[in-house]
Amino acid sequence: MNQKVVEPELSYKIVGIAFKIFKELGFGYQEKYYQRAFELEFKKEKIKYQKEGSIKLEYASQKIGNYRLDFIVENKIVVEIKAGEHFFRKDFSQIKNYLKRAGLKLGILILFSPGGIKFERILPTKT
Repeated sequence: MNQKVVEPELSYKIVGIAFKIFKELGFGYQEKYYQRAFELEFKKEKIKYQKEGSIKLEYASQKIGNYRLDFIVENKIVVEIKAGEHFFRKDFSQIKNYLKRAGLKLGILILFSPGGIKFERILPTKT
């Protein structure tokens, strides 16, 4: 099955930035510091982004809450940053929900771990 990669150039840039940040900072910091480093790199690379973008959650046409995303990049990709040993199932569910609510086609989950950068490209669940 030949599937087309969603947003290849932009997603490669984002993952490359993660590796660059890890090379400089390493492991052991809170997510917010990695987010700040991403912001600096996005600005340097002239990549448009929205930090902590808000997506409303509705039920029965009524707003019941808001999601806070780490980044929406170029209005195309949701980027979620984690710091720790490994991904959790809830991390994948979280980003899939973000994609569904935002109507976007790609999410990148990035983990700053003791062993280096780990990342997963996440596509929305087909309904």
